[in-house]
Amino acid sequence: MTMEKLRTLRKQKGYTQQQIADLLATDVSNYSRKENGDVKIFDDEWEKLAKILDVSVEDIREEKTATVIQNLTFNDSSSNTSNQSGNYNQYCNIPEYLLENQQEYINLLKEQIKALKEENENLKKG
Repeated sequence: MTMEKLRTLRKQKGYTQQQIADLLATDVSNYSRKENGDVKIFDDEWEKLAKILDVSVEDIREEKTATVIQNLTFNDSSSNTSNQSGNYNQYCNIPEYLLENQQEYINLLKEQIKALKEENENLKKG
């Protein structure tokens, strides 16, 4: 179930998912999952969304239990050294799309670091 009220109002007000994601201080893929009903929208986020869209929370909020609520279950594998195959997903329950999203973010940060290092070198040269 998508958050139809939220999506419809966002589009009517002329906002893109990227713009809303930026205002919520999240990435667009996470916001998209929230709007699609795959990830829970927390109370403080509903309040921010209502303020951004200039409506009451009741006008946009739809009650729906999210399919995924950051289900991160980590098991301590320090005592189990017999089965260390390098497949970390056997030790935790992290959805693949979250891993992919984090890898994309890491790559973006690496690019930014490289650019900043180049800028720093140029500034040092004068």
